[in-house]
Amino acid sequence: MKKLFLTAALLAGVISLPQLADAKEIKIALIAGKTGTLEAYAKQTEIGLQMGLEYATKGTMKIGNDTIKIIVKDDQGKPDLASALLAQAYEDDGADIAIGTTSSGAALAMLPVAEEYKKVLIVEPAVADQITGEKWNRYIFRTGRSSMQDAISNAVAIGKQGVSVATLAQDYAFGRDGVSAFKEALGPTGAKLAFEEYAPQNTTDFTASAQRIFDALKDQPGKKVVWVLWAGASPLPKLMDLNPGRYGIELATGGNILPAMVPYKNLPGMEGATYYYYEIPKNPVNDWFVTEHKKRFNNTPPDFFTAGGMSAGMAAVAAITKAGGTDSEKLIAAMEGMEFETPKGKMVFRKEDHQALQSMYHFKVKADPAVDWGVPELVRELKIEDMNVPIRNKR
Repeated sequence: MKKLFLTAALLAGVISLPQLADAKEIKIALIAGKTGTLEAYAKQTEIGLQMGLEYATKGTMKIGNDTIKIIVKDDQGKPDLASALLAQAYEDDGADIAIGTTSSGAALAMLPVAEEYKKVLIVEPAVADQITGEKWNRYIFRTGRSSMQDAISNAVAIGKQGVSVATLAQDYAFGRDGVSAFKEALGPTGAKLAFEEYAPQNTTDFTASAQRIFDALKDQPGKKVVWVLWAGASPLPKLMDLNPGRYGIELATGGNILPAMVPYKNLPGMEGATYYYYEIPKNPVNDWFVTEHKKRFNNTPPDFFTAGGMSAGMAAVAAITKAGGTDSEKLIAAMEGMEFETPKGKMVFRKEDHQALQSMYHFKVKADPAVDWGVPELVRELKIEDMNVPIRNKR
């Protein structure tokens, strides 16, 4: 009789048994410039994102019962296409969160789209200061380093009393923001910024630019340095061909992807600063990252932007886990001030502008006969507390 009563009650819904919450897909959109001048950067970001999600979920690609789905879109480095693809990802694909993009110009075009759809966008790897500065809104977080973080670290590396510096940069948001930040960061070092040169992104002949730079520097007293800020194929080889040494002028630049650092091998002793080089960070995440990347990609180490993609993936998992889901308001609350692990060690999303505070690395180039590129040997780790990165938004 008791058995019959229990059966009837269950059928009538009088007694309910605990059930698992319905599983769903967590959709993460990656917008990247997979074709065009920055395609190598975009491909690295995509690989890093996949590896970051794997590591953070212990290989399950799940957060709780929910399965992660990655939606990849190629913006070709075009701002109008980037904004349209982000809108498509949010509206048509139902993306819960987005990551991207490669070009600073394209990333800037995406910012108002995130605000319009009230969805979180993690900017990676675009660098322009405006992204977490004057163009920022509360839905924007950035794991990539900013122009100011690049500038402070490179200024520390090459700026000293009595040094005169000229800059060569690309004539768009990345280059102009970067030089503006570098100029500000160079001041306290005692060095002088003597000249700024900007060239189109697709420049291949640097003769005219180099001559203007050499003319501005050659009669300066003391040490003379050209600091190059360039995304894509480095102009360093062509500058070296124009023989700046005849004027006592040295070349300097920051870190880059491994193929772009091949010319560094001809500049042993050159100093600069970098966001990532696989041999520098010492932590369990980077140990796994380097080992696993070499295993998957024919003994090739992870590169500059692979690390960035992995950091973005780990940030996304940490945020969704902490927020208990993908609701935008809960994500923002969870991410402001959030500490999370990356191949570089700890990063922290600053509450005021959502910029990820992180270490940078002052290096000196070593020419190793067994390595194709100039090896950036660590001189000093510039930790979060070593860099006073200004807050530039209007919050």
